[in-house]
Amino acid sequence: MKRRTLKSFALILLFAALAAAQDVASFEKRITVRKLPNGLTILICERPEAPVFSFFTLVDAGSVQDPMGRTGLAHMFEHMAFKGTDTIGTSDYAAEKPALEKVEIAYAAYIAERDKTVGRDGAQLKELEKAWKDAIAAADKYVVPNQFGKIVEQSGGQDMNASTDYDETEYHYSLPTNRLELWAYLESERFLHPVMREFYKERNVVIEERRMRTDSNPTGRLLEQFGAAAFEAHPYHRPTVGWMSDLNSFSATDAKKFFDEYYVPANMVVAVAGDVKAAEVLPILEKYFGRLPASHKPDETTTVEPPQNSERKVVLKEKSQPLYLEGYHRPDYMTKDDAVYDAITDLMSEGRTSRLYRALVRDKKIAAFSAGFSGLPGIKYPHLFAFYAYPLPGHTPQEVGDAIHVEIERLKKEDISDDELKMIKTRTKANLIRGLAENEGLANQLATYQTRYGDWRELFRSVDRIDKVTKADIRRVANETFNDTNRTVGVIETAPGGGQGGDQGSGDQSAPDQRGAQ
Repeated sequence: MKRRTLKSFALILLFAALAAAQDVASFEKRITVRKLPNGLTILICERPEAPVFSFFTLVDAGSVQDPMGRTGLAHMFEHMAFKGTDTIGTSDYAAEKPALEKVEIAYAAYIAERDKTVGRDGAQLKELEKAWKDAIAAADKYVVPNQFGKIVEQSGGQDMNASTDYDETEYHYSLPTNRLELWAYLESERFLHPVMREFYKERNVVIEERRMRTDSNPTGRLLEQFGAAAFEAHPYHRPTVGWMSDLNSFSATDAKKFFDEYYVPANMVVAVAGDVKAAEVLPILEKYFGRLPASHKPDETTTVEPPQNSERKVVLKEKSQPLYLEGYHRPDYMTKDDAVYDAITDLMSEGRTSRLYRALVRDKKIAAFSAGFSGLPGIKYPHLFAFYAYPLPGHTPQEVGDAIHVEIERLKKEDISDDELKMIKTRTKANLIRGLAENEGLANQLATYQTRYGDWRELFRSVDRIDKVTKADIRRVANETFNDTNRTVGVIETAPGGGQGGDQGSGDQSAPDQRGAQ
């Protein structure tokens, strides 16, 4: 009889205790799915533990859909979605609307002069810039700052936030159940009557965000250049926050065009989880979200990344903590081997028993942290399986990179053990249960799986797919994927005079996540 760890027993007991109440059959009794005539999909999960609910609105468009020359627009509109509507955030929309139109006319004239390659008139440019800024000041007189957020907060709302990544944009917060109709009105209204107020002020906020997270951050700079090297053709090579020249150029008019194309009901899923009854709330949601005008789902065809036939490498010399990162191209999430990649992630990175932690951190003591994960920078399109490590003082990125390669070769040449495979499958089930523990996480996962697969039940079927993964599958996928010619490497080397704990700080061992901008 093989020995089992206490952790293994704990996970098995946890799953056994909760699985009966967390399987697909139990959720089918509590989940209602309705596709409205305009194409918007609504999911309602009845969960009466407490008189609150959470929602998750997922728009199936992210920075991959940003137009060329307008990178950052998906993220920019996410910011604008909190600026209110034609009735929220304004003291007099009848006067504000023409004032905002004048801002756009003045900005277009300013940009036309600014971007001339021949014959630009400096004096006229200053006059046009002043006219644009004067128009902004005139429009700002009608703004009621942060009114949308204040309404939510005064109604008991919590955790109001949104994020944009390469694949999608999402919005969420939680409210008491007796505020559900207010939420339905607010959430639908901001997509029915969006107003691009304070656009250029908010654009400056995004510019500062880029400066803080990328331009002034060694890891941010590495990730941006790493992505540009790994993806030569596919839009994954562009930063979600946008290139600086684009941030200094795109307009509120551009943001509205992006909204009109991608924020259509057929491209949106809204999930609600909490103390709600479908029979009571569906008519409310149909009343408000049904107002959104129908339109076809946008074409999201993108350039296909050609096969990589040689190793690529990016090296930054920074006065900061060193970092080693490498990524290998893999198919998108719909591949039959997606569960195999998930199993490899678990094996290499899940906790202190993971292979990379034991090898680099515990045994060799050459890294502060090391892990491998799938989904860089997104999952919707073919992407990367990445490995990374933060070297300890006295050790180099090349040293930890070599140690990672030793573990990859083990994966390619040797079958994993029976205990390792069993733990992967047990942890997958336990992690599913944990992810369903809170309304917010549940709404998130339901909306995501409904969007990606067209059926929320795939959330539970993902466990079944992991159950079917074999040792041979892991060796096969490792050999197919983790090859030198399919590899992109990114390195931060500590520059002379620098130290471990410069811009980044030696305590920052978070994953090099390039997936989104808040």
